Amino acid sequence: MTPAARIQAAIEILDGIIEAANNNGAPADRLVADWFKNHRFAGSKDKRAIRGHVYDAIRACGPVPATGRRAMLGLVEEQPDLRELFSGEGYGPPKIGKNEKPAEGGIAPEWLEDRLIASGIGEEEAAALLSRAPLDVRVNTLKADAKQPDLPEPGEQLALPNALRFPSGTQVNSWDAYEKGLIEVQDLGSQIACSAVGAQPSETVIDLCAGAGGKTLALAAAMGNDGTLVAADTDKRRLSQLAPRAERAGVTMAQTVLLDPGKELEALAQWQGKADRVLVDAPCSGTGTWRRNPEARWRLSEKELTRLTDLQARLLDIAAQLVRPGGSITYITCSLLDAEGAAQIDNFLSANKGWRSENPDLPLGDKRGEGQRLSPYRHGTDGFFIARISKA
Repeated sequence: MTPAARIQAAIEILDGIIEAANNNGAPADRLVADWFKNHRFAGSKDKRAIRGHVYDAIRACGPVPATGRRAMLGLVEEQPDLRELFSGEGYGPPKIGKNEKPAEGGIAPEWLEDRLIASGIGEEEAAALLSRAPLDVRVNTLKADAKQPDLPEPGEQLALPNALRFPSGTQVNSWDAYEKGLIEVQDLGSQIACSAVGAQPSETVIDLCAGAGGKTLALAAAMGNDGTLVAADTDKRRLSQLAPRAERAGVTMAQTVLLDPGKELEALAQWQGKADRVLVDAPCSGTGTWRRNPEARWRLSEKELTRLTDLQARLLDIAAQLVRPGGSITYITCSLLDAEGAAQIDNFLSANKGWRSENPDLPLGDKRGEGQRLSPYRHGTDGFFIARISKA
């Protein structure tokens, strides 16, 4: 493909991503993959260039652009060398008209930028949300004794003993160590959030929003495969992914429980009032993960944020009924919005006497309300809010 044809391909993909963002359709990574699947003439260099144009254009736009072409014109503002590829030649896009306007830049839609500012996120910190994320791994102590097993390339040692960092795009999933379950791909922020739980061998621990089980595997390693570990979720498809991951990682003590929305406590009745620790990795806006999913900021609305905060509050109430006296809840969101972090814990503690906040010893983080916050700009991690509260 010519460089101009790659630009046109990116515009076509962006059109699909914009439509999906406006109509709650498939995520960008899936749409990119589908385009490549349906256009097999694109070689590896073409794919790499097209993918780069797509995500660079997404990062260059604040609000949702009207079209893929306007999104790409927004990228031209940042990368002027691309302008000459709008020539109409070589299967490329038509020339740029005199009155054509690029998509609006910025960090996010205006209402969302206002929420970030109100949550103490300054300009530089907000800009870092749209940088490129590195690739972090966790050394699986259930299978690997060394801090850094034999790997094709050395990783940077991070703030946790078993956390390593590699450049973005490193194909660790092709490594023998990955196939054998010696390492797991997991952002440092996520690893720190798991460490905040403080899970110990022989305890009863519930991962209330387990998803595909990434944090469940980290908890199992912390517990040394000893105790009761329950991975619960309402998403059957995602929860089903845990079993093969657990087998590869050597996790033998995790059990899954499929939850019926609105009837969660019925499925978890046998553990009600008995759990030593409950992890609430609550569904959230994902503002802390924009480095990996930049189009997510196009999908969020004020109405959706309200739905998410209501759900988060309900999940905290469910978790409170599972914890034994003296037990704890670790509440985390991959969000930098106070509405999904500090405000949630403040509201819970105000409404539930007999609970108090704790201050787990974390290697990174800034105090935010009754919890701690991690951010790409300040800590080099995904954005997280982390709080641990205990029952008298």
